[in-house]
Amino acid sequence: MISPTGSRLRLFLIGAVALAALAAALVFSGVFPPFYKRQFSDDDYGPARLYYRLVDFDDLEGWRRDDPTPALAAFVRSCRIFEGRAPEEPANPMEQLGLADPAVSLGGAVSDWLRPCAEARALNVSAYADDAARAGALRSFFEFHFRPVEIATLREPLPDGRARRASPRIDDKGTFTGYFEPVYEASRMRTARHTAPVLPRPDDLVEVDLGLFRDDLKGERIAGRVENGRLTPYADRGAIDSEGLPAAAPLAWVDPNDLFFLQIQGSGRLEFADGAVMRVGYAAQNGHPYTAIGRTMVQRGIMPLEQVTMQSIRAWLDGAAPEAAQALRAENASYVFFRLLDEVAPELGPLGAQGAPLTPGRSLAVDRRYHALGAPVWVDIEPVEAAGKTPIRRLMIAQDTGGAIRGPIRGDVFWGSGDEAAEVAGAMNALGTITVLLPSRLAERLADASSAR
Repeated sequence: MISPTGSRLRLFLIGAVALAALAAALVFSGVFPPFYKRQFSDDDYGPARLYYRLVDFDDLEGWRRDDPTPALAAFVRSCRIFEGRAPEEPANPMEQLGLADPAVSLGGAVSDWLRPCAEARALNVSAYADDAARAGALRSFFEFHFRPVEIATLREPLPDGRARRASPRIDDKGTFTGYFEPVYEASRMRTARHTAPVLPRPDDLVEVDLGLFRDDLKGERIAGRVENGRLTPYADRGAIDSEGLPAAAPLAWVDPNDLFFLQIQGSGRLEFADGAVMRVGYAAQNGHPYTAIGRTMVQRGIMPLEQVTMQSIRAWLDGAAPEAAQALRAENASYVFFRLLDEVAPELGPLGAQGAPLTPGRSLAVDRRYHALGAPVWVDIEPVEAAGKTPIRRLMIAQDTGGAIRGPIRGDVFWGSGDEAAEVAGAMNALGTITVLLPSRLAERLADASSAR
């Protein structure tokens, strides 16, 4: 005979089993996702930090199909910069990886790059019978001298958040955009159309590398002017546009919207009515942070996010009243000053931040806190409509930087000069991955550090 207590216990157990079965059914039906499949928000995790792992060349999708010939030429140009520096110097003096072990480096010393550079310059790319043989030989060169290191970010779950029992979030995808060298009409004097001055670096502009003062500020810079013995902020875009800089003699005069996009691209060719061409490049910046006015336009309801491209922004500025266009441009307080690029051959691209001429489709702007300028980088970027609706999988060289290029998986592809390059660059905004190729002995040290983690 079963006691009333035992009967209630049996009913309780039967009910618990039924509820468990129902919960399991709901989980597998997708009504209640299991804990490990719950979608947590970014607020449930801590800040992103660099994460890396050594991989093999066979892990790089498309590696065997890419012809690295133009990338090798770009690398050799970067090597000339390496070879002009002291071997014991850090290859990336602005490196700030944010890792627990400060000895870990993705840049190493200049000496780590000298042997690959010497071997690259010694290669005779014209000695091969056909394109396929040359491409194979150059891939073998990179495979012998370098080791791929996949770059990602890692975010730990907050200890008191909803994801506290979840695994860390590892993300290997970042945003890739494009830039180009524009060609704009210019005048040597101010005219009714050409009202914006292309200004050289002002004499009173002081740039400060904060990494020289504190190691944890490597890669951070500010700029300003000295007043009464103190460094104060420099004038922002709005002030410079409205008040000017009386002491600065313009290099040329252009349309205000042309100047705005010239400053975003960082270099350009100015064509005068008499046929002369002036090439200008980045000289300095006023120290104010870069603001993407496309984001401002979305926030104000001017246009939806999916319609924001360089071309659509330019069309709006050209069609707006001058005062409205100037007000929107002023939302980006960053202001770039220029210098003449007389030393660069016309057939070569403009100079990047490393000082080497850029190569269309093979030069990449990166965040110098993570990547050494001159490093070969394998990119795998999702299909870009303006670039033929196919993935971009190719070897590039990190040779430039940019105010909006922030983070270890952030890249800006240089596409060349003129209208065709502008079409591709202006429409490019895609996700992709970065795998940096490190010299073998530097990669060995990185592997040793990884095994000790």
